[in-house]
Amino acid sequence: MDRLRLGDICANSHRMTRKRRLLVIGLDSAEPSLVFDRLEERLPTLTRLRRQGSWGRLKTTIPPSTIPAWVSMFTGRDPGQLGVYGFRCRRNRGYDELGFFNSRMVSAPRVWDRLTQAGLTSYLLGVPGTYPPWPIQGRMVSSFLAPGTGSEYTHPPGLKRQIESIADGYMLDVEGFRTKDKNWLLKQIRTMTKKRFRVARNWAKEPDWDLMIMVEMGTDRIHHGFWRCFDQGHRLYEPGNPFEAAIPDYYEYIDQEVGHLIEAAGPDTAVLVVSDHGARALDGGFLINEWLIQQGDLALRENTNEIDWPRTRAWGEGGYHGRIFLNIKGREPQGVLDPNEAEGYRSGLASRLEKTADENGKPLGTRVIFPEEAYRELNGIPPDLMVYFGDLAWRSIGQLGTGKIHFRGNDTGPDDANHTEEGIFIYSQPGQRVKNRSVLDIAPSILKFFELDS
Repeated sequence: MDRLRLGDICANSHRMTRKRRLLVIGLDSAEPSLVFDRLEERLPTLTRLRRQGSWGRLKTTIPPSTIPAWVSMFTGRDPGQLGVYGFRCRRNRGYDELGFFNSRMVSAPRVWDRLTQAGLTSYLLGVPGTYPPWPIQGRMVSSFLAPGTGSEYTHPPGLKRQIESIADGYMLDVEGFRTKDKNWLLKQIRTMTKKRFRVARNWAKEPDWDLMIMVEMGTDRIHHGFWRCFDQGHRLYEPGNPFEAAIPDYYEYIDQEVGHLIEAAGPDTAVLVVSDHGARALDGGFLINEWLIQQGDLALRENTNEIDWPRTRAWGEGGYHGRIFLNIKGREPQGVLDPNEAEGYRSGLASRLEKTADENGKPLGTRVIFPEEAYRELNGIPPDLMVYFGDLAWRSIGQLGTGKIHFRGNDTGPDDANHTEEGIFIYSQPGQRVKNRSVLDIAPSILKFFELDS
C-alpha cells in the first residue's frame, strides 16, 4: 500500500458515483501530530474521514513554506521547476532585487486551468498563489497575498461584492498577526475563519461546480500566535496560562466547520483534506549575515551597515529557513569568487554551517541543502545553499549591525512556531493509511480523479 497513488483510489471509487465532484479543504500548517494523535478525540469529522478513508503524512516542498508549497501542490512541479523558492525571489542577479511572489511568476498550469480546458468548473477560495487572479471557468478568490479587499482580488471582478455580502465583510488574512495582543488576535482568527467557511458553505450547495478548493489560513496564524501557550516543550511555555486551550479549541472549531462544509457539498462529493506543512516550536533566530561577518565571508563598509561587495564572498536572506548566495565573479555585479573555486568554497561553507551552535556552544543540528540535489530542475535564480537552522527550530535573520549571532525571539514580531516538513492528507473514500505521499502527488491525483492526463 505504501506506493498506492491517491489518483488510483479516487478514480476507482468514483466510477460508482453519479457525478465526479471533488471538494479539497486546505488547512494551512495543520500539524499531523495534533490531527492524528494528540487532538484526535476532539476532531470527530477529521477522525471519521480518516478511519473510513485513506490518510497519512504529506511530505512538503523544500523549503516548507506556504509559497511555494501550495503552488507546487496544484501544479505538480517542485520549486526548482517553478523557479519559486519562497515568498520573495531574486528578480535578477542584482543584490537588492528581491520581489514578492505573484501568480504571474508561474507559467505551469494549475489543476483548475486543466479543468477549464476540459470544460469543467472550479471554485477557488483563498488558495495561496492566486493573486492576481486570472480567468478560469468558475470562480477565484485570491488569498492573503492580495494587498487588501480594496484590490481586485476575485475573478470575475463582480464576485467580490457577492462574497463580501455573504461574509458580512470578507477577510483575506489577519493583518498584523504577529502581535502581543493575544485576545485581539484570537478573536480575529476566529472571525476570519467563520467568514471564509460561510462563503465556502454557500458555494458548496450550488450544483454547477466540479472541483472546489478552499484554503483556511487560520490554522497557520493560530500556531504562530499561540504555540508557546499550548506546547509544554516550548521554552516559553507557562503552565496555566490563559491561552493554553487556544489551539485545541480552534482545531475543534475548524473540525466543526469542515463537517458543515462537507454536509453542504452533499453525500456524492469526494473530500480531500490537506495541509501544506506542519508546525513546531520556534526557539529563536540565527543572524546569518552576522555569522558570515564573524567568519570572514562578508564585509561591511567602514562605519556603516552596508555590505562591501568587493570584499564579500557570500550573504544570506532571512526567513523561516536561510538562503545563502555566493558572490561569484562574472555572475554577480561585483563578484569576487573565482568560478573555478566557487564549488569548493560552497562545500566548505556548507560544512561550517552544519557546525553552527547556540549561544552556549551547543550544536544546533543545522541542515544544509544543495538546490541541485533537491529539485528536478533549477529555473529562475535559486539560492546557492538553503539552511534549516536547528532543523527548523531557529529561523534565519538577515539583519546587519547587531554584533550578535543569536536572538531569542523573532525580528518581525512575536512568533511562537516554525514550519515542519510534513502536513496532513485525508481522503474520504475507503482505503487505509498511505505512506510516502508528497504535495507533488496531489495535482496528478486530482487530474486522474477527473480522468485527465497529468
